[in-house]
Amino acid sequence: MSVPDYMQCAEDHQTVLVVVQPVGIVHEDQFFRIYKRITSVNQVTIRDSQRVLFIRYRHHYPSENNDWGDFQTHRKVVGLISVTSCNSAKEWPQTSERFHGQKEVFGSTLYDSRLLVFGLQGEVAEQQRTDVAFYPSYDDCPDVEKRVEDFVESIFIVLESKRLDRATDKSGDKIQLLCVPFEKKDFVGLDTDSRLGRFKIYDVAVPNYRYPGEKREGEISMAERLLSLFPFPAVTQWLDLDSLDSGCRVVRHYKKRCQGRMRKHVGDLCLQAGMLQDALVHYHMAVELLRSVNDFLWLGAALEGLCSASVIYHYPGGTAGKSGVRKPGVSSSAADAGKRHRPGAQEVLIDPGALTTNGISADTSTEIGRAKNCLSQEDIIEKYKEAISYYGKYKSAGVIELEACIKAVRVLAIQKRAMEASEFLQNAVYINLGQLSEEEKIQRYSVLSELYELIGFHRKSAFFKRVAAMQCVAPTIPEPGWKACYKLLLETLPGYSLSLDPKDFSKGTHRGWAAVQLRLLHELVYASRRMGNPGLSVRHLSFLLQTMLDFLSDQEKKEVTQSLENYTSKCPGGMEVISLPDGLKLPPVPFTKLPIVRTYKPHQTPTPQADGPPTNQTTNQVKGLLGQGLSTASPFIYSPITVHTRGDERSKKIAGGGWKE
Repeated sequence: MSVPDYMQCAEDHQTVLVVVQPVGIVHEDQFFRIYKRITSVNQVTIRDSQRVLFIRYRHHYPSENNDWGDFQTHRKVVGLISVTSCNSAKEWPQTSERFHGQKEVFGSTLYDSRLLVFGLQGEVAEQQRTDVAFYPSYDDCPDVEKRVEDFVESIFIVLESKRLDRATDKSGDKIQLLCVPFEKKDFVGLDTDSRLGRFKIYDVAVPNYRYPGEKREGEISMAERLLSLFPFPAVTQWLDLDSLDSGCRVVRHYKKRCQGRMRKHVGDLCLQAGMLQDALVHYHMAVELLRSVNDFLWLGAALEGLCSASVIYHYPGGTAGKSGVRKPGVSSSAADAGKRHRPGAQEVLIDPGALTTNGISADTSTEIGRAKNCLSQEDIIEKYKEAISYYGKYKSAGVIELEACIKAVRVLAIQKRAMEASEFLQNAVYINLGQLSEEEKIQRYSVLSELYELIGFHRKSAFFKRVAAMQCVAPTIPEPGWKACYKLLLETLPGYSLSLDPKDFSKGTHRGWAAVQLRLLHELVYASRRMGNPGLSVRHLSFLLQTMLDFLSDQEKKEVTQSLENYTSKCPGGMEVISLPDGLKLPPVPFTKLPIVRTYKPHQTPTPQADGPPTNQTTNQVKGLLGQGLSTASPFIYSPITVHTRGDERSKKIAGGGWKE
């Protein structure tokens, strides 16, 4: 699996996956209008039962992810809803054929499917069919939601039948070995069905056994013989090599492996079907079986399933931050659960009798506290760590490992354990997913930024968002997205304590790292220029000069002012507020720090002409004369202020000089 779902959360293990796709030519706006109505039905209460079925919708889903449906059933596409436009009866046969072709893509896993046809009227549209619904137009379809609810109930019937069938104890029957895609190649040509095949693989337990007609060769061990007959990596992995080397016994774990994987699979089905109590019991049994045979990949999946079921119990509102979407699954509060479940409570002996026998009865999850099968809030994280360590042993399970880290981070964010969450995110950064497209890299860095923001690591969040911005204009992209780059760079500003309002820098000490802020402002200038908006470049350069002048070297000041001169020659700057499409407003930048006056020197000015404008000299002389006139005409007998004397002195000092610009 090479395409991760970065929006995964623990409660997704409880959902069934339904894909909604257009068939033929459907206008994008019309499709997403219907898609929005379909996705509004995200949980359905099953009739004649108190259970709730949760649905997760996708309008695009890679087929390679669907191949991992046996490993984790919430990855399996069990429902398909197709939307199409059909304007005449002649187009109907071709539309129907396309719909059947679309079903074949997910045919091995689909429980049910529906086709919504818009625009077709007449005899064909009057036919009553359960899998096809006809509507005159996209505006005239009042019962779309009701159709989807009926469709979800049909999925539940199939899901429940599969759960009951696989949960039934079949000790006398051969249990199917569930596999992930990269394991299947190890079983090509391996006979696990016939009696002889089973004898050769796991029933060989007599140390001195020789095949009929074979001479006794005491120096040849059973390990060498078995591996020569079956040179497959899976055979080597399944066998206890220490016992083989001693030449005493070949220990086969095939049966336990089959049982453990099937137990885990049934736990997934129970969780999807709303049987939380049964799911916990099956997960515990699967963990014990898989741990005994060192089946690490599936052991990690069983531990993750156990964590997901426990998270659903402790946090019925969900961990994805969507308020009001999920209903509480249990009646008791999380506080009471914390009192009942102390560390180590999950280690008690599991009671298999806790399994529900009535397939349609309500879930007995309120008894979880008594059965002590649910993990405590502290143990959930420990089990997540153990599961992720097992995933890390397999290169092909990188996507599973990454998504498990994301789920654990969302749980830790609710628990306010930021430092532990950062450790999971740090691990996620170094997970190698092979060759990713530029779009997938942008998505990965953006999600890492959101998760760091979620746990309060604002500067780290800004770092990854800036990396995503730079990825938008990578040299390998034929058409760089400068607008997307600029938008992401603007979103990094709060993380670096940077505001685009000059008033925020007028008082107090400077906040943040000036070197990083300078680099970010330069990138904003360059991105705005490549967007074809020189006005934004002038505004950002002006802001840089006004707020970062104290941190610029002389050479940098020269370069910035030259750049500003070049930009203003094309687009003069103004004092108006610049409004960006996302609502952000850039206020004008007054140059209160420029120009910098370091020294001044009075210069001799020529005597003004009679008809010329008045100078500073003549103005001061007039003021001096007026001062003398006022002093002589004072009504007071004595005044300590000699105005005329000061005026004369001032006139003498200023005479012969003036200010020059």
